[in-house]
Amino acid sequence: MGMLSLPGFLSCGKKKDFTLSSEKGGHSSDSDENSERGNWSSKGDYLLSMVGYAVGLGNVWRFPYLTYQNGGGAFLIPYSLMLALAGLPLFFMECSLGQFASLGPVSMWRVLPLFQGVGITMVIISTFVTIYYNVIIAYALYYLFASFQKVLPWSDCFSWADELCSKTQIVNDCNTTLHGEIIRANYSFVTSHNLTCINGTQDYKAVQFPSEQYWNKVALQRSSGLDETGTIVWYLALCLLLSWMIVGAALFKGIKSSGKVVYFTALFPYVILLILLVRGATLEGALDGIEYYIGRQSNITKLMEAEVWKDAATQIFYSLSVAWGGLVALSSYNKFHNNCYSDAILVCVTNCVTSVFAGFAIFSILGHMAFVSNRPVSEVVDSGFDLAFVAYPEALSKLPVSPLWSFLFFFMLLLLGLDSQFASIETLTTTIQDIYPKVMKKLRTPITLGLCILLFFLGLICVTQAGIYWVNLIDHFCAGWGILIAAVLEIIGIVYIYGGNRFIEDIEMMIGKKSRLFWLWWRMCWFFITPVLLVAILVWSLITFSRPTYGSVVYPEWGTAVGWCMIVFCVIWIPIVAVIKIVKAKGNLCQRIVSCCRPAPNWGPYLECHRGERYSHIVDPKKEKEHEIPTVSGFVY
Repeated sequence: MGMLSLPGFLSCGKKKDFTLSSEKGGHSSDSDENSERGNWSSKGDYLLSMVGYAVGLGNVWRFPYLTYQNGGGAFLIPYSLMLALAGLPLFFMECSLGQFASLGPVSMWRVLPLFQGVGITMVIISTFVTIYYNVIIAYALYYLFASFQKVLPWSDCFSWADELCSKTQIVNDCNTTLHGEIIRANYSFVTSHNLTCINGTQDYKAVQFPSEQYWNKVALQRSSGLDETGTIVWYLALCLLLSWMIVGAALFKGIKSSGKVVYFTALFPYVILLILLVRGATLEGALDGIEYYIGRQSNITKLMEAEVWKDAATQIFYSLSVAWGGLVALSSYNKFHNNCYSDAILVCVTNCVTSVFAGFAIFSILGHMAFVSNRPVSEVVDSGFDLAFVAYPEALSKLPVSPLWSFLFFFMLLLLGLDSQFASIETLTTTIQDIYPKVMKKLRTPITLGLCILLFFLGLICVTQAGIYWVNLIDHFCAGWGILIAAVLEIIGIVYIYGGNRFIEDIEMMIGKKSRLFWLWWRMCWFFITPVLLVAILVWSLITFSRPTYGSVVYPEWGTAVGWCMIVFCVIWIPIVAVIKIVKAKGNLCQRIVSCCRPAPNWGPYLECHRGERYSHIVDPKKEKEHEIPTVSGFVY
């Protein structure tokens, strides 16, 4: 016969916690302040998990490209401003909300029941992104294994290559002098008659580097378009399975196990980046690459272009992972009086410094690649997948002991992807825990593993021969407008409906009383600057919308329609849940809307000892039925 267990929200840690330790779930231990949900084992676990979540693949392949494209060093001015005006205010808000209520991104909306659909939208978008993000990790795993060879398989045009494959530029025709006259001749004619081309008149064939053909023909076995699905690429499917096995193994005990894994996955990429930077800086042509990235070619006049500011804002927004639900989920396991203010600043600054640092490591080696191939740096620089899986591998293949550098680079990509993936899955399991806490306490491991298995099968479409098109499609739609819509509604709901000043008082319950001057900046951002910027980015993105493409391949009409269906499926829950809440409320329409715009009776600090006078009225969750609090499909707000 078991001992009596008092609910965790009636106590503050061990003092009144009579639960047998053998009954505790994977998230909690005897030293936890919150015995029901559990807490991070240490501050380091939390900070490294947050850094790992924020610092991802985009820091390595998107930020450096945007920097050189938008004026080099000049781009850091709008980038820093957008960090202060949009990124940091939202980051601090989400960390505070999660820590204050000790709830995930759905249940956190007890603060404003009418907007609970925003939390559901965040979780659904995180699910979509989690599916394709692990496919990118699978690509990194494939290249990692391919690096265990004496000669890198993409270092030359081997049996898989076609006639367009070449390591150097091939002249097609040029102007030459024949019998005292200048003529245009085929290059084969020029060489066969021992003639020479006139400098600057050469026309080159459209050749492809071995790394480009290897990526398309061997790694992806890429089809002609979304219409041609083809078969599942078996070795990518195995890599995808392995990546999910790694994620499942790291999360089988929730934050107690993932909090230890991130000490390696979050820190070791910095070691590899430093090694690559030192190696790159010693190569011929490295200075040209760095100057192209952030040097003499910096163009301050670029700041007059609206596109530059839009790129800075979107990069900050997506790089920090705000409005995905993960920040709320990870912060919900903090102790109540943790200083979430200093944490937010530290993580945001670390994320941005990492982006700048990664740019030096990437462009030093790309500069060397330009030097070796006798081409300008601009012709070897690509964005996204091409940078990570074509341009950079091509550069690495030209280094002495190239398999070693290739292994280090793809191992770094693997680690950067994994710790972001850990947080995304933790967002989903936290949501399930808030809805079914008793079930998760007993079955955390099988539920986590079951979730990984389900997401693996959903991701198989992304490892077919048309898989890269699906990855690009999900990224284009789900990681775009849905997140922006959720962020806009989140800040409007908290600041203008719940009340910005009330929210500040909630934060002060955690970090202590602050002066009016301290809050002046945050009030300016939350009440005006940040929402205006987010709306501007959203409107700009919609106005400048173009059909998704992958390289030169344009998506079919039905592919674009599928993309819109995905984004509609993500955001449709916002009005659906709002309508259900209003229908279930009491009174006339106006009274119902007003009641749904007020915090639920059980909104407040999770533990009784933290509630103070402001939340002394809070309803014990076991008594919720007496107050007839409406819920939607099991989602308890």
